[in-house]
Amino acid sequence: MRCLVTGASGHLGSYLTERLVKAGAETFVLVRPESDLWRLSGVLDRVEVLRADLSDLASVVPAINQFKPEAVFHLAWEGVTSAFKNAPEQIMRNVTGSLELFQIVRAAGCQLWVGVGSQAEYGAHNALLTEETPLRPVTAYGTAKLCTGLLTKTLCEVSGVRYLWLRLLATYGPKDDERHLLPATIRTLLARERPSLTLGEQLWDYLYVEDAAEAIYRAAVSEKASGVFNLGSGETVSLRRVLERIRDLIDPALPLGFGEIPYPKDQLMRLETSIERLHEATTWEPTVSLDEGLRRTVDWYKAWGGQTVIPK
Repeated sequence: MRCLVTGASGHLGSYLTERLVKAGAETFVLVRPESDLWRLSGVLDRVEVLRADLSDLASVVPAINQFKPEAVFHLAWEGVTSAFKNAPEQIMRNVTGSLELFQIVRAAGCQLWVGVGSQAEYGAHNALLTEETPLRPVTAYGTAKLCTGLLTKTLCEVSGVRYLWLRLLATYGPKDDERHLLPATIRTLLARERPSLTLGEQLWDYLYVEDAAEAIYRAAVSEKASGVFNLGSGETVSLRRVLERIRDLIDPALPLGFGEIPYPKDQLMRLETSIERLHEATTWEPTVSLDEGLRRTVDWYKAWGGQTVIPK
């Protein structure tokens, strides 16, 4: 299978790329011109790298036409952290760029489009999320993801392309973006400092990144899998418990500053999904427990030996 992965230098994208290479897929990766490819260091000798922004894809069209990808895994997205969740660029760049990408790869012969969406497409629901949950995004990020998913679904239908859209909840693991809560807390504790936190009452679903990559791969190779799937672990745990477990893996005597910062006014307090539909279509289920995944994650950060800067 000839595969194109966008956003391959990111956290989940790098693990998905490794999974495809392991499966023997001929793989091209599309990354930003300025991207550091440190997460891909283990497979760089087995992939072809294309550099372009979603807003400027013209330069890579000849290479994509020559490669003729059969499957496209679209993970590239600008503004994934909370600071940019309502930035106008969410729509101006991501939606239009994704649609242009689809047209390019479809003209090159793509037969499978796999997009990674977000739980933000549902908005705030104090209930278990299923694929039938009403879609009420409350941020530009969630709206842009939803628009991209719906528009590419229509384009796939009229083009005869198999369509997969996986609405991801939350991943964690080694090599994560250091601006996210778990890696930021790990680094603070490794520096023997006290992290300032909310009360930690949020009930969230965390999926280990290798399990997430495996789920996407399994959906792609399962011919009966098509349409929208929620992607998570299927289990929730309080954020307080997660952070306490991280602390205990580093040093149980270290303090945690629970309640030192207030909840944001738009704080999501419950993030939980059913993964039954995905399991039925692919037989996939998570294999790495939360405790084991946190241990692997903390061990990875410890291996950096206290360096002040982790590669981005």
